Amino acid sequence: MSKSKEIIAKDKQYYATSGRIPYYPLVIDHAKGAQIIDADGKKYIDLLASASALNVGHAPDRVVAAIKEQTDKMIHYTPAYMYHQPVADLAEKLAEISPGNFTKKVAFGLSGSDANDAIIKFARAYTGRQNIVSFEQAYHGSTFGSLSMSAISLGMRQKIGPLLPGIYHIPYPDAYRGLYGETEPRSAEGYLQVFKSMTENYLPKEEIAAVVVETIQGDGGLLEPVPGYFRALADFCHANGILFAVDDVQQGLGRTGTWSSIEHFDVEADLIIYGKSLAGGLPLSAVVGRAEIMDGLQIPGHVFTTAANPVCCQAALATIQTIEEDNLLQASTDKGAYAKKAFTDLVNKYDFIGDVRGIGLSIGVDIVSDRQSKSKDSQAALKICNRAYEKGLLMIAVAGSVLRFQPPLVISYEELDQTFTILDEVFTELANGQLANYDVSGQGW
Repeated sequence: MSKSKEIIAKDKQYYATSGRIPYYPLVIDHAKGAQIIDADGKKYIDLLASASALNVGHAPDRVVAAIKEQTDKMIHYTPAYMYHQPVADLAEKLAEISPGNFTKKVAFGLSGSDANDAIIKFARAYTGRQNIVSFEQAYHGSTFGSLSMSAISLGMRQKIGPLLPGIYHIPYPDAYRGLYGETEPRSAEGYLQVFKSMTENYLPKEEIAAVVVETIQGDGGLLEPVPGYFRALADFCHANGILFAVDDVQQGLGRTGTWSSIEHFDVEADLIIYGKSLAGGLPLSAVVGRAEIMDGLQIPGHVFTTAANPVCCQAALATIQTIEEDNLLQASTDKGAYAKKAFTDLVNKYDFIGDVRGIGLSIGVDIVSDRQSKSKDSQAALKICNRAYEKGLLMIAVAGSVLRFQPPLVISYEELDQTFTILDEVFTELANGQLANYDVSGQGW
């Protein structure tokens, strides 16, 4: 039995099934940059970046050095009671790089899930209103608050209700498929009218604390909004005293070529949250918001014993330094354009590619059974991922049919070229019926 099979057998015996979405049997031993080596020594190009948690790549030198140096000094003392320099420095830095022409303050947690919970708490405390609006197909996390805001998977919600009250969902302004079986997208106003109708009939505007958006809807399928929607939504919110909050856990910190993805949409957010890649893969999240909003929640409304420990804070400072000094915002923009063109070139070659979308190195490739009806082909998408894995690429499919392309921002052009050579081979095999016998049952969301 190979080492990978031994590890998987132990995992199946002891690891709770609720903690993993199954794909192919990859056991990772070590990694560097955009390269992964499994427990049996095989190399892969990482096109997932640990669910966009490793924007600066695997084991980046500055981050590793910062972690080692800090662990020699002190691993932790809770900032719930005491002070340390790394948390003060990181709060200052996040306030500096986050967009918004206003005074900002920062709160810390351990994951994107608790950061989404924080949006609910800060928004309700500041506005005195109880209701939160998020989007259909959104994924905000697995804690009860963040899960209540999510609307993507029945499996996440079954047998655990009731969920948090006061949460409402509106349609995401999908620029590809449209609403409820429609094959064409609506206008920005057409999508927004659904929300406006709710506020006119049963959801009073004066009782809504915040609207929470993923600008690019990640696990919902790397969806892009129709032009002008978020500007119109933000205007509606601010005209009615509703906070506009951005979940940048997946799309922030360079993933779309900017510190915050909201910078692409001519909108100023009241609250922005970060997680995943903030500390180079270590557990850390942050809420950055208008100072008056952040001061609206009383002591000790958002504290965690191990949040903002100095090791994670130093890792985050080194992550931000790496993005700045290695020009990774521009690299994401340039490499994203390079990859998007490569995918778009394949559209003319393979009729099962329905759409290529995204900003920077956050790209979704929608695999369909028919371009006209835009019918999702989840089996084909998973077969592509499995065959690509066999050929040395790490990629998954989300939202049933969408190839998730989010490599580390440090991926090289040589690695990108190798990626598209392999994907072209896999697409050809699919088109020729060579993957017909692949069994992908039980995989994916």
